Amino acid sequence: MNADEYKRIISLAIDREVESYSFYRTISDKVKDAGLKRLFNELAGEETKHREFLEGLLAKGTTSFHFNAHMDYKVTDSMPSPKLSADMKPIDGLLLAIKKELEAMQMYSQLANSSTDADQKKTFTELSAMERGHKNRLEDIYTNMAYPEAW
Repeated sequence: MNADEYKRIISLAIDREVESYSFYRTISDKVKDAGLKRLFNELAGEETKHREFLEGLLAKGTTSFHFNAHMDYKVTDSMPSPKLSADMKPIDGLLLAIKKELEAMQMYSQLANSSTDADQKKTFTELSAMERGHKNRLEDIYTNMAYPEAW
């Protein structure tokens, strides 16, 4: 992978993190539940950290990442995406957030699959794994809200 390709990959990832930050902030402003407001603000903060991390990589010129692979249970993959609205229910906000992470994960995965350069493929695979981790975290919360344990 040459320097220009690397910069394009990382710049694309930065753009996605900025988009995710804006999305989470918008949802946070829409939800009324204090706990969900905190969650979405926290996720927005994590996206800011990811953006800063990627900007640091871009500044250093680093070409390798190290992330733990996460299992994707695909809990919400087949569910339709709700539309963002001021009146959306908290559970729908979570589902929409999960769908955004799924889209990012799939985008990076597709880029990895079509890459012919080994380093580029590795970069996209690891970015996909990072997004899968976000999706899994949100799905855990979603599952607990959508399917509460009852005795």
